[in-house]
Amino acid sequence: MAAPSQRGAGREPFVQAGKRALLGWVLFDWATQPFYTLVVTFLFAPYFVNGFMDDPARGSALWAYATGIAELLAAALAPVLGAIADAGHPRKPWIAGFSVLLVVGMCGLWLAVPGQGEMIPIVLLAFGLATIGAELATVFTNAMMPSLVSNHRLGTLSGFGWALGYVGGLVSLALIAGLVVADPSTGKTLLGLHPIVPLDPATREGDRLVGPFSAVWYLVFVLPLFLFTPDRPAKPLEPRAVTASLTQLVRSVRDLVHNHAEIALFLGARMLYADGLGAVFAFGGIYAATVFGWGAAELGLFGIILTIAGTFGATLGGLLDDRSGSKAVIVWTLGLFIAAALGVLSVDRDHVLFVLPVEAKAPNSAPFSSAGEQVYLAFAILIGLASGPVQSSSRTLLARMCPPDKTTEFFGFFSFSGKITAFAAPLAIGVVTHATGSQRLGIASSVVFLIIGLLLLLRVRTPNAGSGAFR
Repeated sequence: MAAPSQRGAGREPFVQAGKRALLGWVLFDWATQPFYTLVVTFLFAPYFVNGFMDDPARGSALWAYATGIAELLAAALAPVLGAIADAGHPRKPWIAGFSVLLVVGMCGLWLAVPGQGEMIPIVLLAFGLATIGAELATVFTNAMMPSLVSNHRLGTLSGFGWALGYVGGLVSLALIAGLVVADPSTGKTLLGLHPIVPLDPATREGDRLVGPFSAVWYLVFVLPLFLFTPDRPAKPLEPRAVTASLTQLVRSVRDLVHNHAEIALFLGARMLYADGLGAVFAFGGIYAATVFGWGAAELGLFGIILTIAGTFGATLGGLLDDRSGSKAVIVWTLGLFIAAALGVLSVDRDHVLFVLPVEAKAPNSAPFSSAGEQVYLAFAILIGLASGPVQSSSRTLLARMCPPDKTTEFFGFFSFSGKITAFAAPLAIGVVTHATGSQRLGIASSVVFLIIGLLLLLRVRTPNAGSGAFR
């Protein structure tokens, strides 16, 4: 369905932001992506579980608890802080404050020296702070979007920002995995080179450097946002305004349900499909490593390929968003994601598409040389292509549906909807895996979240072009 045209009463007034201002905004995604790509997904998290911790099972559990607690705290704080900011105050001070948490937390990951068990709580605390900082800084940055461009350009801006984030993840992964982090068994990086800086492999300095590297990257590339992107004018923070905003938050929850039912339904749908997306990403690499015996080199290359696919997907999705509407893009790409996830799960050691036999991967063979790996990779690329548009168009759809004076507050609900049930899909995976003894069936339970989320999304009515009516 088409997006609505801009209306004075329908959204926060926008300024004609220049190229530098828009570049500063989209570079925030570039700046934060190494935290998610290097720390959360491909490099530091596996090192924490299998290198820093003596017991991988305990390490995995502690990492999951730290992630869940941090995400729940961020989810609980997001609507409250959004209400305060929506009292009319600038957003950049909030972004700066949470940037401090992000940078300090990422630098603290350097303390994860193997064999120093007393540092476990500190490292987990550092990761938790970084997670909270990244999530809440993103809430306030997302809320700036409707004030920068007109309504019909929101999809392109959001999609370009998401795509640039993927590129940032790709470049940072190529740099750190290809030139810095070495496989402890070979002493070589992903590119087969010795690390370009002298690092002690005994204390895994290459893996530990991922956190500080991501922090420096963030500090450099977030600066244009603060220097060039316009914000609301500063004014004193009045306690009455804060109290009024918090009181309004309670009213807004009721108002969201009773007077903004379509937004509430959309946030409920996103809550479910975001859980499913997160679980597929979190466990997809684990499943591949189990089935094919992939190590650091294969997983690093796998991450680079998926990041490239995500970049193309996010860019194309942004263009389609402005042409076909945010909801249509989410529906079609979420359907593609579900089909691709089922395709990934159809692959095991000697079968593809559940029943077609293939030759198992030979020991010490080249990456992606077996038929099973190639089919798995093909479906995974489709997942990468679909994931960017699903996420980018989700924030664009909310920006187009938001009341004009509650943008930050509703983006707080947006973050809340993506985090409050973050335990649900992983818990379902654990329960099903334990009950059936099948990792494949366990991960398949996450597809249920995706399907229910899609069914709810189909019921969401979006504004017609040029009018405030929903359909």
